[in-house]
Amino acid sequence: QVQLVESGGGLVQAGGSLRLSCAASGLTFSNYVMGWFRQAPGKERELVATIKWSGSNTFYADSVKGRLTISRDNAKNTVYLQMNSLKPEDTAVYYCAASGLWIATRSYEYNYWGQGTQVTVTS
Repeated sequence: QVQLVESGGGLVQAGGSLRLSCAASGLTFSNYVMGWFRQAPGKERELVATIKWSGSNTFYADSVKGRLTISRDNAKNTVYLQMNSLKPEDTAVYYCAASGLWIATRSYEYNYWGQGTQVTVTS
């Protein structure tokens, strides 16, 4: 049974930092593209960042470029999202997801999802 478990969310002031983690089990982690998505109240789920198997190829939404960094540790079956210079508009539930495709930037291209972790940024 595949499980993705996010952690690291919380309440932070604007300009602050958080580091999200997503621990995966039940799958060959290094075979999967991993992604972080977020969903704010009343809005659709949106892609934040993706990272391919070796970690050398990454993709970021324009809104987070230069502030958020995705990384992975295949030995630990874990993907991370380092979030710096946070803004109130980053407030959302953040989800990690795993895709077996070569490239995956749409939510429907992801096979497995975590339960989400809340990030709240106050002004």
